[in-house]
Amino acid sequence: MLGGVTTATMRRRTGGLLAALALSLAVLAGCGSEGVDTSCSLDSCTLTFDRGVSANASVLGVDVKLVGVENGQVDLEVAGQRVNLNRGQTERAGAFDITLERMTEEQVVVRVARAAGS
Repeated sequence: MLGGVTTATMRRRTGGLLAALALSLAVLAGCGSEGVDTSCSLDSCTLTFDRGVSANASVLGVDVKLVGVENGQVDLEVAGQRVNLNRGQTERAGAFDITLERMTEEQVVVRVARAAGS
């Protein structure tokens, strides 16, 4: 017993602290997805979509869906807005900048970032 605190009490406090920390990190990253890999920081997320599958993600409080890929262009729906991108191109959708970073036969990699001043 240390200063009136038992070992059992310390374990409960530590367990509660760890659970709160894990929840905070999940909320802070703001990433959730279905059929897509996401990697998020505080102000941006990189989404890796597998081509040929229906995939969407909810990142930074906005829904992103891969609608299609045709003739070297990617068609996305971001927060209800359609965005059509060529490789390396950035377009604004609401308060976000959407960039097509890479496109292969298997995958589409898109970066979603909070726009400057938003």
